[in-house]
Amino acid sequence: MTDTASDIFAALAHPTRRQILQDLKNGEMAAGEIAARFDASGPTISRHLGVLRQAGLVTERRDANRILYSLVGERLALSVGDFLSTVCPEQIVLREVRKRRPAVRGAVSAEV
Repeated sequence: MTDTASDIFAALAHPTRRQILQDLKNGEMAAGEIAARFDASGPTISRHLGVLRQAGLVTERRDANRILYSLVGERLALSVGDFLSTVCPEQIVLREVRKRRPAVRGAVSAEV
């Protein structure tokens, strides 16, 4: 896994990878299930999954002879949110407001 925004945005640059992330939002999927949703070859989808994994946007686990992939949604949200907060004036204002607001124990943030 990497920590660079460049890797994340490079991973998001391809429509197939964005579709894979959308497909994974509902939960874990086997590599074969993911590949079956596309006209591309299995090795091509495997390469896309590798790019997403290297960017830290998906995780994989083995279950017998299957590889199961899951979305790392919080990494995606934090990375995109951090980027937006540096370039979008509204996000900059919201970030400053959040800094001044006392943290509420157990509250869930609604950040992008």
